[in-house]
Amino acid sequence: MAGEKERRLERPAKFRLGVWLRLHAVDLITMALMGALGLGIYEAPPAPSRSFPVFFQDGQIVYPQFAYPVRKEIVPIFAAALIAFFAPFFFICLFQARRRSIDDLLTTTMGLLKSLITAAVFQVWIKWLIGGLRPHFYAVCQPRLDPSSAPSGNGFQSIMYDRSICTGDKNQIDDSLESMPSGHSTAAWAGLFFLALYFNAQLKVMSAHNPAYWKMILTFCPLLGATLISGALTIDEFHNWYDVVAGAIIGICTALVAFRQTFAAIFDFRFNHILLPRTTSLFHRTPYFPPATSQAAQYPFYTYQPSQEFNSANLPFTREGGWGGGQEAFVGAPGDATVLGSGGGGAGLGGALGRAEAGFGNGQHHTSRI
Repeated sequence: MAGEKERRLERPAKFRLGVWLRLHAVDLITMALMGALGLGIYEAPPAPSRSFPVFFQDGQIVYPQFAYPVRKEIVPIFAAALIAFFAPFFFICLFQARRRSIDDLLTTTMGLLKSLITAAVFQVWIKWLIGGLRPHFYAVCQPRLDPSSAPSGNGFQSIMYDRSICTGDKNQIDDSLESMPSGHSTAAWAGLFFLALYFNAQLKVMSAHNPAYWKMILTFCPLLGATLISGALTIDEFHNWYDVVAGAIIGICTALVAFRQTFAAIFDFRFNHILLPRTTSLFHRTPYFPPATSQAAQYPFYTYQPSQEFNSANLPFTREGGWGGGQEAFVGAPGDATVLGSGGGGAGLGGALGRAEAGFGNGQHHTSRI
């Protein structure tokens, strides 16, 4: 019976690349400008003139936590960026085996890029304007001071100095003054946390049925990856622990917002696999409505209303719990798209929508699992 239900899926509306490009052209241009801005700020020298002590009057190093040797990065920044993009992109492409929608592929990838680019530009602004000392700062700076001589700097008891006492490589000194936040950590969490949200939505890890355990493991794999990439920076001493935490916070925040801009919910299992529509833009002023396969497609926004028709792009990748094959839970769920109609709970709008989105609009029950 599950196979029969699969054959009753409506064919998705024909994808029109020209229309999609016009609808998303402003975003594409903005992303290119943001990327150029981020690169320009990244290449700029540190903005603040930071003061730092080196030796106490008795010759001891003031901050030994900044005296680590320069080591080779365990995970280079380019590798962290590639992992942050291509790991999610691989699964976005893989899940098209059942989603079967070019619009879904491109729009979800756009959401991923929004998270990564926003996080990158956010963190380079902070690096440039605030920054901080890397754990190997003294080794890079190579201060021209004699520990046995009297302090000759400024501030209280003349123990504070600036980079003018450094004799090391200028580029390395610039880099060692821009420790906070971690770019590795920012990129890893912006991309891999987005992937974890995508797994939860497409595999219905947190939903109204008890899914297979491997789905939970798969959902935690991106979080483990982001943690390992971030944690490696405290082993090779390229970052302090608080640099890593700051980067993780930035990446998680951009992933949450980018995912919610792309899909109808974050954690509400009834909607978090459904793409939000876009019907107009600066380059497409006339509202565009593809040939409707459901009533929701007739509006320039997602109505969170039940539909009697559905297609592969409106269903998650999983088919367990009745998605695409029969019965799905219809109670409300905590999140940003809870029961919207009167009555609430299983008897309210959530019930109709849960069943309709699972291909259960005609009220027939199927118990098979795929």
